[in-house]
Amino acid sequence: MTVKIAIVDDNTFLINTVKEKLSFFDDFSVKFMAINGSECLTKLEDNHNLDLILMDIEMPVLNGIETTEIVKKKYPHIKIIMLTTFDNDEHIFNAIKAGADGYLLKEINAQNLHDGIIETLNGGAAMNPSIALKTLKLLRNPLSIENEKDKEDIRLSNRETEVLEHLSKGLNYIQIADNLILSKGTVRKHIENIYRKLQVHNKLEAVQKAKKNNLI
Repeated sequence: MTVKIAIVDDNTFLINTVKEKLSFFDDFSVKFMAINGSECLTKLEDNHNLDLILMDIEMPVLNGIETTEIVKKKYPHIKIIMLTTFDNDEHIFNAIKAGADGYLLKEINAQNLHDGIIETLNGGAAMNPSIALKTLKLLRNPLSIENEKDKEDIRLSNRETEVLEHLSKGLNYIQIADNLILSKGTVRKHIENIYRKLQVHNKLEAVQKAKKNNLI
């Protein structure tokens, strides 16, 4: 089965670099490229028979986070991996909240990109080690949340913490499963849960910011 992919980035040099990395693999086919979110949406209207989009974040006209939100509403079957030079916290959590299925940095090598794409299509969530580390820090020290139930909602289980720690060391799902003596499906489930908790965390953060600024 050939995986049908689109690449969206305002830097044509980077588009070509990513395309070149994908060209090493016979099971990938690049269906189209777009230089911003708006162009991506226009092209999707003509051809949304896609499996996955590699999406840049900072783009003119329509950025990657806004585009992800729209694509996920209109074409929920399409997986989206944010491919970016940034690993700043706000981008990560906004992208996850918008519905991104994974988050990788642009300097990733071809094999890891391939594995991240396959993993994401199988229901996992590609996550770069430095991003896993940031996530770990963030979920380990939830903001000063008064409500005990909310605290419970976002607290990581010991297993989830272990999975994130392994991810942050650059291990893939199979290695994590072997190390923790779990099935690959269980590791995937833990990562799904971690993503879900991140979204909870975001909502809480938004509420707290709003309260702090007397907006609510």
